[in-house]
Amino acid sequence: MKPSKIGLTFLFMVGLASAAEKPNVLFIMSDDHTSQAIGAYGGRLASLNPTPTIDSIAAEGMVMENAFCQNAICTPSRACIMTGQSNAVNGCPTLGQGLPKERQYLALEMRKAGYQTGVIGKWHLHALPEAFDYYKVLPKQGTYFDPVFYETGATGINQFRGQTCNGTVQMKGHSSDCIADSALEWFETKRDPSKPFFFCLQFKAPHDMFEYAPRYEDYLADVIIPEPANMRDRKNNGSIATRGANGELIPYIGTSIGRRNLRRNYTKTGAWAKTLDRSKSDDEIIGDAYQGYLKAYLRCVKGVDDNLKRVIDYLKAEGLYDNTVIMYTGDQGFYLGEHDFMDKRWAYEESMRMPFIVRYPKTVQVGRSDAMVENIDYGPTMLDFAGVKTPDYMHGQSFKNVLETGKESTDSKQAAYYHYWMHMASHDNPGHIAIRTKRYKLILFYGAPLKSDQAETPPGWELYDLKNDPTEDNNVYDNPEYAGVIEKLKKQLKERRTELGEDDPKFAFNKVIDEFWDYDAADRARAIEISHQYLESKTVKQEKN
Repeated sequence: MKPSKIGLTFLFMVGLASAAEKPNVLFIMSDDHTSQAIGAYGGRLASLNPTPTIDSIAAEGMVMENAFCQNAICTPSRACIMTGQSNAVNGCPTLGQGLPKERQYLALEMRKAGYQTGVIGKWHLHALPEAFDYYKVLPKQGTYFDPVFYETGATGINQFRGQTCNGTVQMKGHSSDCIADSALEWFETKRDPSKPFFFCLQFKAPHDMFEYAPRYEDYLADVIIPEPANMRDRKNNGSIATRGANGELIPYIGTSIGRRNLRRNYTKTGAWAKTLDRSKSDDEIIGDAYQGYLKAYLRCVKGVDDNLKRVIDYLKAEGLYDNTVIMYTGDQGFYLGEHDFMDKRWAYEESMRMPFIVRYPKTVQVGRSDAMVENIDYGPTMLDFAGVKTPDYMHGQSFKNVLETGKESTDSKQAAYYHYWMHMASHDNPGHIAIRTKRYKLILFYGAPLKSDQAETPPGWELYDLKNDPTEDNNVYDNPEYAGVIEKLKKQLKERRTELGEDDPKFAFNKVIDEFWDYDAADRARAIEISHQYLESKTVKQEKN
């Protein structure tokens, strides 16, 4: 028998009701916005009140205190979020790869679930986000002022750093303002009220080199920003892998705030560097460079927060605020002077840790959680709110139950994995892997380029007891009291690498990881040799220049 018209109408109405019950999902991500620069996370900068809007969201939602990225660099982290997969599987382990439409899984799954989808702002996954119903995204990194955007349906032709960009539009003003303007335009003119929305609002700021809107010039102008306690004294952080034998590679590994790194530091780069008094001593100029770049960074943060307020005010005015799952994060953490490092990339806390705040008053608890979550879990969690089971092809798992109960479940993660693949690129960070539990962090710096089976910088292990040393100032790998801990963590690390497809022999550097896994006396001696060889190569290069 054919179904009756009444029956079909009933099924159609049930479908509409089901769609109407689904919450909207607003995923907000800023570039390099670290938890140290968000008031809700406390710390030495909280009194400067850089994020009142974000803090207001946190006050009415759940603050995740142990959210981590698997690779603290833009493209890889964004790919983890969009695919729910490790970089070994999603194909984006460095800044050089793209994520084609067929692998933009989160957008595809949300569309299948009946959501209207959109993304505006920084995308940085190279292939256009064509899995979304609507996009308006920056080419690559984009620019801070007068930005060009690829936009759905656009026919314009504009220039971006010498590159001709077809299908683009250009806006005037600061990127944070332009991105918020574009988001408000989408909500006002393009949103379909009959569907729930999945919308990604992604700011370029506060990415290096921290070009803020002129109206923020007076913000913090007369303030002396507190320095991190370990900026001038790195203490026992690091190993032969990050310092070299007897400290011989300290000027070459890890870009710096002061003059420590000879190639790249904040006394050389950034608008503030032009005003520095170069006759000052190293101890004096590092403080000046710190003040200059921190103020520029926080002015960019303030611009993001102010523009986010405009969007939040619109949601409130339109009655959408309480029916929208609002998530705020950065694409990774960022260094704000800790250990005299700049940028991110390290497996240390400041860059591996991500801010992650969720507000949805209908089901999400108000409070804080120390549950371990990774950026590969963000996609499955958003899908869970949309009523979609995590696809089998994703490595991540939903933590919606943690957000709604404030408690961990029996299957909650007990560790987070990390892998930085871009050995010595841009900021002089060696390739390394790590595992982080609530108590400990174990890191292996294998020091080999992506396609090499030979270490270029000295391999070395580091272990931090985060309960006794939350700022990672004391590497205790060689302390015999931790031998049993190291054995257990190495087992966990090996198992997790297998689960994520990271131990695949097709990755040449895995030979180096295997070679230095036990780190016996012969391995240590070989690491010293490699340190000397790398120093010699740097010395020869300097003499040629």
